[in-house]
Order: sequence, then structure tokens, then C-alpha cells
Amino acid sequence: LEACGELMRVKEFVDPNLEMTEIVDRFSKNAGPAILFENTGTSFPLLINAFGSRRRICLALGVKDLDDIALEIELLFKTLMKPKDNILEKLRLLPKLSQLASWMPKVRKGRGECQEVVMQHPDITKLPVMTCWPEDGGPFLTLPVINTKDPITGIRNVGMYRMQVFGPVLTGMHWHKHKVSAKHFNEYKKLNKRMPVSVALGGDPVYTYAATAPLPDNVDEYMLAGFLRKKRVELVKCLTNELEVPADADFIIEGYVDPWEDYLLEGPFGDHTGYYSLADYYPKFHITCITHKKEAIYPSTIVGIPPQEDAWLGKATERIFLAPIKMTLVPEIVDMELPIEGVFHNLTIVKIKKEYPGQAQKVTNAMWGAGQMMFNKILVVVDEVVNIQDYQDVARALSTNVDPQQDIFFAQGPMDVLDHSCSKLAFGGKMCIDATRKLEEESRFSLEKVDDGTLRIGIISGSKEEVKQWGDSLKQLISISYPEIVDLNTTWVELGISVVFISVKKNRRNHIRELNDKLFLTTTLNEVKFIIYVEHSVDANDTADVIWRWSNNLDPRRDSYVVAAPDNENISHIGFDGTRKTKEYDDFDREWPNIICMNEATIKTIDEKWSSLNLGPFLPSPSLKHRNQLYKGGAVAID
Repeated sequence: LEACGELMRVKEFVDPNLEMTEIVDRFSKNAGPAILFENTGTSFPLLINAFGSRRRICLALGVKDLDDIALEIELLFKTLMKPKDNILEKLRLLPKLSQLASWMPKVRKGRGECQEVVMQHPDITKLPVMTCWPEDGGPFLTLPVINTKDPITGIRNVGMYRMQVFGPVLTGMHWHKHKVSAKHFNEYKKLNKRMPVSVALGGDPVYTYAATAPLPDNVDEYMLAGFLRKKRVELVKCLTNELEVPADADFIIEGYVDPWEDYLLEGPFGDHTGYYSLADYYPKFHITCITHKKEAIYPSTIVGIPPQEDAWLGKATERIFLAPIKMTLVPEIVDMELPIEGVFHNLTIVKIKKEYPGQAQKVTNAMWGAGQMMFNKILVVVDEVVNIQDYQDVARALSTNVDPQQDIFFAQGPMDVLDHSCSKLAFGGKMCIDATRKLEEESRFSLEKVDDGTLRIGIISGSKEEVKQWGDSLKQLISISYPEIVDLNTTWVELGISVVFISVKKNRRNHIRELNDKLFLTTTLNEVKFIIYVEHSVDANDTADVIWRWSNNLDPRRDSYVVAAPDNENISHIGFDGTRKTKEYDDFDREWPNIICMNEATIKTIDEKWSSLNLGPFLPSPSLKHRNQLYKGGAVAID
């Protein structure tokens, strides 16, 4: 990183308790470098934001471009799957099979660099473990590469789950019910045995990525690491359990989880959704040994309101796993995109080569049944002509091709445990938006097609100035007739895109549903297809914030309100309720989390320290933008 001009060294003391987060948040939201905090108040420096740009994630994985990996996987699949007609063709395959074998992990004898130093008395508090956000339950390891094995098959799993520190030899183990390590845990419980767990920190950055990758069950993540690095991962046996860990890791934390022991209350934690994940009960991890390199560097990351470093780990997964999805699951997929504002699982855009009616629904069913894509909440399907990296182009496809009453499909299924909008934990609504051009069998319209073959309906007609006047008169009407509407953004309509953003202060039960009907049926919004509603504290003119809050707060099946067309010559409409849900107004029984912001005291401290830390040109705190959106209370909203 330093050789490539991608590293900043901070030599003065910075407190791992909140201060590091405040500095890193300013840099991560301004395309800043990786940071090495050299004075952490412990014996170890701390590296953070190491993956936090397209260039750095490529450096970490050893490629010039992330798409290079997908192309290589595609070539490998084609080579292995191609029919072999004779013995010569089969013999030509041997070098490729030999190369694959050379990437398999190997256990070597003796100790590794990760075991150069053995703590005489293991104490995880001697590491610079960060407390990231003001309402966090304590300090958390945020980049632990967690190694477990299935007690029946012996097959290894490598995952990444946060670990809250409760004492020198005790942490939580935050694995969700859907994760492979949790399945291993259940198997140990059936056998009435302690579960050995070993945690690697640092080492080759490819280990960190591999631990986050959505591999199928029973596929060794170190095999993926070997493929990416083009050399096998060397493993060594742990000192106090039988697991194997990367020989070149910076730290190894060995221990066990007792399946019959009472769980502990872990959290809250400022999570990648931009909201706190709330306190819940998880297993205890008991530390039996800590080893490290002589010159060990502690790796860390922060997550929170996007964009953060984790967005680039997600971007790597998006590009790397595109080829396997195309080759084995959905061959009509051309490309896919996970917008940063959709925080991975909330929003996915898929580009397909469409050839027959209903193909978007076929793709959706396949995607929702594929591994971690089962957690996807909103799937948008577009044609191959759409530039899915250009969100205006995507929005224009939605505006042009979607008939809300007919082209939006709802389902229910498993959701990410971190999704706070579901009425029931980890189970909620999903939505497919078919934004492909409609074939005759798929359309209810009897309108003439325009020259490009699309049904351009739901677009305000007139010149740009006339459309702007329409928006101004609408805002004037709204301000008089609907005082609960704080802000209305018609900018996208002026661009020829049939969507309006509205900030609204709810004050009664069924407020958004009733408001939606009135706006579509009694105002000039009857010329628009889509309204996205967000809370009154959200700036309706900040598109990124609107999409982030909407995709987090929406249960699509519960919170989408279709207004059907009166006949087959007119458009239909839909409103999406992206506001907070409460018991009083929405019969919502779960606790609602707060958004993540730094406290004023820490912001002030870093403002005052900035020049003395030699951090370069001053960057204001990103939390200043969102502090007015905070709810009363702490991690749990109470107002």
C-alpha cells in the first residue's frame, strides 16, 4: 500500500475508542487512503481502510481489474465443462487439473510466523480493539477470519462474524442462524462436545476477502484464496486445539465455544446497514491462546452509513461471482450491480438478455434461491441495453417499462437478520421489479409504440421549462393542502423519469396509504408512476440518502401501495413507504434501531486534533449531515 501511495501513517496517539472511527469515517467518505495508526496505546499498530477503494481491493486480490477474476473463472468453467471427444483432449486437461491441485491449502509441519510470539497469559485487551460508534456495546473485532470444522465431515469453514470483547479471555461469537459456522455449532451441540474455534487476524489480505465470500456450503474458502493468489495457502496446527490456520497471519486467537453454556447479551453494534444492530444473545467464545508475529499489525474496519470500506469487499463479490452465476444458474444474465446505498442485500440490479415472456420472473426465482441471494429484498431486472452502473439509466428503464400494477411482483422469504424492517425477525417481503421491455403477452396496454419500441407512459409531457412549472405548481398545491409533507422532489421528473421523492411527517394510522391514494387520484401526480416516501427529517433532494433510508425501512410486500389504473389506456401507480414503522401508527411490534452517527464530543475532539495529527486538508465530520435525523434514545429509537 505504501509503495503504491495508498497509505497514510499517523504517528501521534489516537484512541481506538471512537476517535479512530471519526477519522476513518471522514476519509472513507472522501476516497481517502488506508491508514496505519502507529500509536494505539498498545504494543501493536492498527491498519484500517486497507480495502477502501477500487484500486486497493484490486491490489489486495492481485489483479488489475476485478472483472479479470470473473473472466478467468468463466474460462476455467468452459475448459472443465467442455466435452472431451478423445484421449488427446482429455490429456490436454491434465495440466489444468494439476494447476487446480496446486491451489489447494496445505498443512505444513512446525510453527508458522503467526506463532513467533506466544502470549504467556492470553489477553485480548492488549490488542487495539476498537469501539467504533457511541452506542456500541463495547469494543469489537471487525475483521476476524473465523475457522471452524464440521465435526462429522471434517470440512472446514472460514467466515467473518464480529466479536465483542467482554474480558481478557472472553468474547461473543456473532454468527447468524443462516451461517455455516452456526450449523457446525448445532452439530457439536448434538454431539455434546465443545466446539473448537480459531480466529486469524491479518496476514495475506486475500484471507479477509475469502472469509466474506458467499461460497456454497462445504467449499473451502482457503481454496478460493489459493485460486485468487495462484498459490496454495499454507496452514499450521494451532497450539491448543486441532484446527489449522494460515501460517502468515498476524494474530491467531484460539479457543472454544461450549454449546451448552448460557449465551451472553451481545451488542448493540453500528452495522453496515447504517443502523445499529440491536443487542441479542449469542454464544460465548473462550480464549485459550493468543499468538502473533514479532512485528504484528492489527487489522480493523468500521461499518456504518455508506459508503464505507466494506462496500469494496462487496464490489469484489459482485464481480467475482458474476461468472459462476451466469455459467451454472442463470445463463441469460449479462451483468449485475449492487448499489452501495442498498447495503448489499437490500437492492440488486440485474441485466439480462431477454428472449421470452416472463423471463424476468424466471431470473428472479433462480436468484432468490441461490445462496446468500436469498436475503435480497429488491431485485430490479433490466434489458441488456441498459447501463446498470448509471443509475439514471436504470431509473429511466423503470419509468419507461414498468406498469406498477402488473410488472412488480411480491413474495416472502428469509431475510438478513440485520433487516430491521421485517415484522418478524429474518422473515419478510421481497420485490421483483420487471423493468424489461414488455412483449405482447406481458402488456395490458393498447397504446401505440414510439419509434424505439417502448411504451413511454407516465412521463410528464412538455418542454423542460413546462415540466419544471408543473413541479412548482404541484409543490405550491401540496404546501397548502398537505401540511404533513415537508419536502417534495420532482427533479427526476424533469429528467423524464417518472418518480417523485416525498418527505412526510406521519401523524396517524395508515397515513402513508391514505396519502398515497389522495395524491395519485386527486392531484397532477396522477401523471407519475412512482412515489417514494421517507421521513420528514430526510432531505428529499438527497437521492443517495433517500435510496439508503427507503431500501432499509421498506418491507416491500407490506409497505407498497398500488393504485390500479381505471382502464387499459391509463397508467397505474405505486407508492413505497420508506418511513420508520411504529406500534402506534403501523402495528409494528419490533424495536426500531437508530441510525449511526458520531457524538458531538468526539467530533469536536478530532476537529481540534486534526492539524496536530498531520492528516492533511481538513475534512468535516460526515455525521454532521445526519445528526438531525437521529431519533431520541440510544441504539433503540424511543420517539
